[in-house]
Amino acid sequence: MTTAQAQRLLEPALLTAGQPLSLRDMRALFDDALGADTLRQLLQDLQLEWAQRGLELVTVASGWRFQSRPEMREFLDRLHPEKPPKYTRAALETLAIIAYRQPVTRGDMEDIRGVTINSQILKQLEDRGWVEVIGHRETVGRPGLYATTRQFLDDLGLASLDQLPLLAQVENPVVALSGLVDELPVQAALSLDEATGVSLQAFPAVSSVSQASLALEVLPASEHDSASVSDAAQDAPPALSDAPSFSPLHGQEPEHP
Repeated sequence: MTTAQAQRLLEPALLTAGQPLSLRDMRALFDDALGADTLRQLLQDLQLEWAQRGLELVTVASGWRFQSRPEMREFLDRLHPEKPPKYTRAALETLAIIAYRQPVTRGDMEDIRGVTINSQILKQLEDRGWVEVIGHRETVGRPGLYATTRQFLDDLGLASLDQLPLLAQVENPVVALSGLVDELPVQAALSLDEATGVSLQAFPAVSSVSQASLALEVLPASEHDSASVSDAAQDAPPALSDAPSFSPLHGQEPEHP
């Protein structure tokens, strides 16, 4: 198989995939006829070929995918004018603590925030596939240790935790994380049925709301922390910026198959 033939097959596979493709997936696509180094070179060639188009080929935690360029979002939003609910401050604070301090227990989160965390917030974040319990701390009650998932990185367009905004470079980690959530990229994903009979020339004009975009539909404003203390925290400055022990744990880059 020539390079041109391989690229001709790899391009539509990436464009029609409903999720990022790992190198393992791509090797299966070619029946292991191409090695990882060859695939990486093909991917770099594709990136250059699409450099001047509205879509870009990027690598995220789970693999490679096409997504809209940031400057296209203003125009793509016109196709989807309905604005989904935003995260509450309580949810963003909780998510930011997990993202930067993981692995962390619910008790740790409450110590940092200074308020009781509603179980519903953690459940919502788990249901969205953004956080999960990865183990238990060996102490009284064996509380669960929460961490972010590959889905969290994929949805925010990140390849690893190292790409999160550094706390030293941002005034408020909650605001920084909120900015990433608000700018979730639109993926170029067609089902195989939709792609049947569609020429590759038409693909750059196609963009559909992906699962990453749907992840914005979370936590209506009525879902706050328990009324005892945390209702007042909704409008208060986040406790995160004042917490001396709040520091990112980087270097936890998910392995690429």
